Amino acid sequence: MPNTTPPRLPADLIPTVQRALAEDVGGGDVTARLVPAAQHASASVIAREAAVICGQAWFEQVFAQLDTAIAIRWEVGEGERVEPERRLCVVQGPARPILTGERTALNFLQALSGTATATRRFVDAVAGTGTRIVDTRKTLPGLRTAQKYAVVCGGGFNHRIGLYDGILIKENHIAAAGGIAKAIAAARGLNAGVPLMTEAESLDEARTALAADVDLLLVDDFPLDQIREAVRLTRAHRAAGGRTLLEYSGGASLDSVRPIAETGVDRIAVGAITKHLHAVDLSMRFAG
Repeated sequence: MPNTTPPRLPADLIPTVQRALAEDVGGGDVTARLVPAAQHASASVIAREAAVICGQAWFEQVFAQLDTAIAIRWEVGEGERVEPERRLCVVQGPARPILTGERTALNFLQALSGTATATRRFVDAVAGTGTRIVDTRKTLPGLRTAQKYAVVCGGGFNHRIGLYDGILIKENHIAAAGGIAKAIAAARGLNAGVPLMTEAESLDEARTALAADVDLLLVDDFPLDQIREAVRLTRAHRAAGGRTLLEYSGGASLDSVRPIAETGVDRIAVGAITKHLHAVDLSMRFAG
């Protein structure tokens, strides 16, 4: 099931771009001084491979922070699929700041398009099953909210954003607490006001989590026959008035994700869409 809700721009977009420019420009772009200060330029951004385009707001913000006289005319929409050699936009304005911002702007557009493209491939792979593709916290440091935005742009859904907006009981929490039932009881006692989620590494742990009616049950690395049984148990639980959703986690690939989705799980968590980043090949070419 693809996410058709337009993603909302994250609140930290501007400072994220500020940090990226600071690490690249530092005290100033020495090479750009080769170009006369009054010179204007026009440059086109071209996609060199098929992709889902994402990150236009970050691209625009780079140039907005360098010189407000720079104008950008997009020829594709955010989240649009493009084929190789498609022109994405034209950038016009003072040549020096365009040259200064070129790499940082492309870095954002390439990286976020890469995340959106990878997400769309997984979403397409499970089309028609009703299963959602969700992300994880396995993101690039400093780009958490940007990559979460790109996942939605690619048709996926966001898991928790960080450690603060959901309780997710994992293997080490269970071991430290003395068992899954004790871990869930301790989590309930926090009264944190956030969703309560837990992993299960066996069907017995899954039954315990369902009995506690957690918000989300993650079956971790289950084989297909055990996933099907977990689906049966979860559906019976919901039919009896429970609310638990079932998610598969454990390294789903493009080859394995369809059979997993066909078991009937509600969601599949895919860390690869954010951590195994293939930046889309884009280039900026100045008009002669």
